[in-house]
Order: sequence, then structure tokens, then C-alpha cells
Amino acid sequence: MLDFNHTSSFAERVNETIDAALTAENAARIPRDYLGGSRLGHACERALQFEITHAPKDEGQDFSGQLLRIFAIGHGLEELAIRWLRGAGFELYTQKGNHPDGGQFGFFIADGRIRGHVDGIISAGPEGFSLAAPALWECKTMNAKNWRACVKDGVTKSKPVYAAQIAVYQAYMEASVPGISAAPAVFTAINKDTAELYHELVPFDAELAQRMSDRGVRILQATDAGELLPRVAANRDFFECRFCSWAERCWNLPT
Repeated sequence: MLDFNHTSSFAERVNETIDAALTAENAARIPRDYLGGSRLGHACERALQFEITHAPKDEGQDFSGQLLRIFAIGHGLEELAIRWLRGAGFELYTQKGNHPDGGQFGFFIADGRIRGHVDGIISAGPEGFSLAAPALWECKTMNAKNWRACVKDGVTKSKPVYAAQIAVYQAYMEASVPGISAAPAVFTAINKDTAELYHELVPFDAELAQRMSDRGVRILQATDAGELLPRVAANRDFFECRFCSWAERCWNLPT
């Protein structure tokens, strides 16, 4: 029989056990050996170098069980969004053929050292939408504050990392899905706090895609040469630096 006088202790023990299993599972995963296309718009090129070389993170910066649960909830909400859009009449494809494992649409360039996997491709919209297709579909989940900023200012201004990802994916998916760069991408944002949905058509930005592609090559070349690219800021109190997993490592280096 449960001792209800120790409910909080019981809850903590259950959570600790769950989080231990999640962190162990995450630690067993083979780390990426490539630069993800979704990461090319990250503010700091040096941080991306640390990321792709698997530099040890600062103490306490490894993914916690709670953060892994947040990631998992995001994936679960994305699956719901797929179901909702399909139910509304959007022809949305997330896998190539009938391959539940490894059949996700994607691309790789630079001998596979830069890769991306898209959330989906819309081949048609419901009657009355006149939706250009095929269209890239990208889905993100965010808290209420970030979601409201996205609704107010649009994805390009409020979330430039996502805008860069969309442009790169439209550019490099063109070879396997002809016409995907001509049609505006469909960006879906889910408010994790309220379940509100925001959808935006994002025209292809060829200049942004080229800049991000050049950036990826620059990062790889500098990394191969053992050269550290400049920090994003001149002061460690800069916003991006304060939340970086390699801040101590970076700022303890001479330059």
C-alpha cells in the first residue's frame, strides 16, 4: 500500500528513475558525424565547430532528463500536427514510400558532412487553398512567449535559425523534389502551453540559402585545418554565450 504521507518523495523517485533511463538511452546513441542543416543558422560558428567535433560540454551542460522529455514532447506534438493537417485535407508525406525507419526525406552534400531531414512535403492542399506544391513543411513547437513573437513578426524575423533551415532545405531538396524551391514552404508553429497553431507561407530565399551553404563549407574547412573560427561576441555576457554549452571552454581559450 502506498504511503500518502510521502507522495512527493515517491514522485521524485519515479522521476529520477525515468530521467536516468532517458539520459542512459541518450548517452548510448551514436553522435552525429555531420553538420545538421537545421543548425547552419546558429548564431556562433565556433559553437558549431565544438558541436561537430563532439567537444566535451561544460560541467552540467549535458542534456538532462527534463530536457530530453521536452524534446520528446515536441516530437509527439509534431506527430499530432501531421495527423491534424492530413485530417483537414492536406496531402502531407513524411516518409518515402512505406519505410517507417530511415525513409525520411532529406539531403546530404559535402560528401555527406552536411545533411538535413525534412519534416514533410505537401503535395496538395484542401479545395480552395490554391496551395503551390510540392511545398516543404517544417514544424516547430515553442513556449507561449516565443510562439506569440513568431505570430507577431513572422518566422524570418523572430526565429532566423528556422528561416535559415527552411531556405537550405528548399535549396537542397530541389534535386530530389523538383519544384520545391519554387513553392513557398509551409511553416507550422505549435504553442506548447495552449495548443494554438500558427501557419506561415515562407517564400524561398535563395540568397539566405547560399549564405548558409557557404557558411557550412567554411565551418568544415576551418575545422579540418584545426582553426577555431571567431566567437559570436566580444564579451562573454552576450546572450548567446550565456546559454552556450561550451562557454567555459570557449572563453578560457586565449582568443
